[in-house]
Amino acid sequence: MTKQIEIRKASVLGSSMAYRETGAEDAPVALFLHGNPTSSHIWRNILPLVSPVARCIAPDNIGFGQSDKPDIAYRFFDLARYLDAFIDERGIKSAYLVAQDWGTALAFHLAARRPEIVRGLAFMEFIRPMPTWQDFHQAEAVRETFRKFRTPGEGEAMILEANAFVERVLPGGIVRKLSDDEMAPYRAPFPTPQSRRPVLALPRELPIANEPADVYATLQSAHAALATSSYPKLLFSGAPGAIVSPDFAERFAASLRHCAHVHLGPGLHFLQEDHAEAIGRSVAGWIAGIEAVRSQLAA
Repeated sequence: MTKQIEIRKASVLGSSMAYRETGAEDAPVALFLHGNPTSSHIWRNILPLVSPVARCIAPDNIGFGQSDKPDIAYRFFDLARYLDAFIDERGIKSAYLVAQDWGTALAFHLAARRPEIVRGLAFMEFIRPMPTWQDFHQAEAVRETFRKFRTPGEGEAMILEANAFVERVLPGGIVRKLSDDEMAPYRAPFPTPQSRRPVLALPRELPIANEPADVYATLQSAHAALATSSYPKLLFSGAPGAIVSPDFAERFAASLRHCAHVHLGPGLHFLQEDHAEAIGRSVAGWIAGIEAVRSQLAA
């Protein structure tokens, strides 16, 4: 009998981080990492499908979902520091990483620094160092919007005051239309301009045209480690996708060792909202297959 998904709290670096958990305690861990402006809520329909084969743990990044909002800058390195501490606090020694958007940057960075943790990596709509703005997004209008997000004053007006990331970018990255009830959990963490500071910080952290230089360099080295890694990988893409096209995903998967590519069909950026069942069943089958091979090798 699959356990219900529970929302729990962990004390991390003096703040509370919320996380969803389900599945057998003695199963291998699958760690689900979300991006901007979402939370572990985006994995809600995927966790039950993976829980028969894994202990599923999906944290809310610091500043997001039901996690606290301490007075920090919400740079990529802040999120990484809190995620590291969360992993240690929960006693996670190895895990399958399942990630989208900024969750992929966190996963790549984690895998480069702590490779012993990674049993496998499933990822989609992933962040990478982008040499020019043309490399960032397939839609020129979105590129222009993100340039504005990164412009002092303009970004504050759009994201802090108008809540454009939650109200426009999020639904604009999903093929189906979310109802008000479905939007409510995404709106809930960001009721005020001050509460939206984490959402504003992350577009300004995107590694585009060598800015910001420290994030760009860090993700360059993380991607170099990814390219030489031998752990199993599973890459999902939607058509046309947003920051990852199916053609780009196909080439990227082919450039890695032990990487399978799953075409999900019509999809933009938040693929979990359009293809929860396909993602969940694929991840579950992938984990089950790897674990079967591992147990044979150990026998």
